[in-house]
Amino acid sequence: MSQHSPSPLAGEGGARAEGVGGCGVASQQAMQKTLAEVQSRRTWLIKRARYMRANPTDAESKIWSILRDRRLADFRWRRQEIIDDLYIVDFICFEHRVIIEADGSQHADSEEDAERDTYLHSHDFRVLRFWNSDILTNLEGVAETILHTIGILGAQTCADPTPNPLPQGEGASESSSHV
Repeated sequence: MSQHSPSPLAGEGGARAEGVGGCGVASQQAMQKTLAEVQSRRTWLIKRARYMRANPTDAESKIWSILRDRRLADFRWRRQEIIDDLYIVDFICFEHRVIIEADGSQHADSEEDAERDTYLHSHDFRVLRFWNSDILTNLEGVAETILHTIGILGAQTCADPTPNPLPQGEGASESSSHV
């Protein structure tokens, strides 16, 4: 008599489980490989986030000066936070599901940023992108835009972003997704 039942029903000798990725040796090896890849990516993301926290850009330092210690409307912000083991965001307020990105010129018309923003929007985050030059020269306008988005200074939705806090030509264009 065979040790495994020929029945394809789950739970009967493991035949079905092996066939559909249950307890078969190949599926266990694939799961271990996938788990190792996820752990490796997570380890890399943690190291990268720590490095970025320790070595902020001038713009990140400046905006952090108004976000840290609940300085902006008593909201708790975190910096260089890992989201779903996929992305590191510059600043995030989980309470209001708002993400702030401080962007340099390398982010202009970035397809990767558009893909990332789509993913974050699909998880109910509102993403605010500010040019570094805006943060460095108009921090008050940046803070006001953040408060509008959260709803402190007026109703605001992700689909209807506030205008760029700086006049056109100073770090942003009309076609830019930056505020």
